Amino acid sequence: MPSLTLPCVPHYVAAPPSKEPLEYADLAIIDISKADTEEGRAALAIEVREALLDHGFFYVVNHGYSQDQTDRIFDIADLPFSAVSDSEKQIYAGTMKQSGSYQGYKLRQYWHIGAGIRDQLEHYNINRDVTKRGHPETLRPLLPEIEEFSKHNHFNVLNPILRLIARSLELPEDTLVNIHDYDAVGETYVRFMKYYPRTEEEETKTKNVWLKGHTDFGSITILWSQPVAGLQIMTPGGKWRWVRHIENALVVNAGDALDFLTGGYYKGTIHRVVKPPEDQENYPRLGVFYFVMPNDDVKLVPMADSPVLQRVGIQRRCVDSEAPMMEQWRKARTSAYGQSELENGKDKGVEQEVLNGVLVKHYN
Repeated sequence: MPSLTLPCVPHYVAAPPSKEPLEYADLAIIDISKADTEEGRAALAIEVREALLDHGFFYVVNHGYSQDQTDRIFDIADLPFSAVSDSEKQIYAGTMKQSGSYQGYKLRQYWHIGAGIRDQLEHYNINRDVTKRGHPETLRPLLPEIEEFSKHNHFNVLNPILRLIARSLELPEDTLVNIHDYDAVGETYVRFMKYYPRTEEEETKTKNVWLKGHTDFGSITILWSQPVAGLQIMTPGGKWRWVRHIENALVVNAGDALDFLTGGYYKGTIHRVVKPPEDQENYPRLGVFYFVMPNDDVKLVPMADSPVLQRVGIQRRCVDSEAPMMEQWRKARTSAYGQSELENGKDKGVEQEVLNGVLVKHYN
């Protein structure tokens, strides 16, 4: 009989929540446990539709993990940074520019933020197939837990959300689930990420921006809420608003792939990371994510069979014949991010580049 004893992991102590009077976004809270019934799904589909149209971001609660389980994941998430030497990190460094894949480490100072300043964050990315590549020694005994966490995100959080989105488009409930196959070839992955406090010079030169405004390039991003403020979203009115921490909640947002697939109906929301408020500015910021993409062989064209899209009209980002496959899109976005030369856009503070014939904007 297998042992039920989990490997011992040091407990990660996060910062206390900020008490600063921040201007927070008013985001919907989706109780995903209600998706177990037909009546619940009907009601939630309306809530998700409104949340995606209003802000493109929403919270998910009652997702099936207890607070203790969530705390354990954050304990594990810190290990790639606190328990792995710099030399071992180099062994498992990703080759983003060459391969277009985030698997492994994105080390500090890889991305250019602005004014000659490079980033002070690192992350470790693990494909949902945890055997796809090797991992640092300290993580190897924990791979079964990480794989279970990946499956929980996919089957207990993502799939119910995808069914609600399909339902909101008046499509069969499994339309999106079928192109986000857990076992298919693709890049959906778990990310552990850690931001480190910066120098005053770095803050001044970048105007306190730690990560430029951008949209995610996948379909759905699941962020496990943590207390250090820093994430901001751009409201429909063009204002930056903070995302509030809710204990044991998830923060979910739409990305480019969903924009492509819904013909612009559900757009990826612009978001950025900035210096935390004064009462948290000396703390690191540890994040846990599940970044979701359709299968690599999915062509990113609008789901024109949707009666909703037929009624509201489809806004294509490119003609269907030139639309990228998911593999093309993710590799182009991954290779270019923080590495390519950006042009100034028409609007103030907007920089842009063209990838696979599609205009991509960055908000500085």
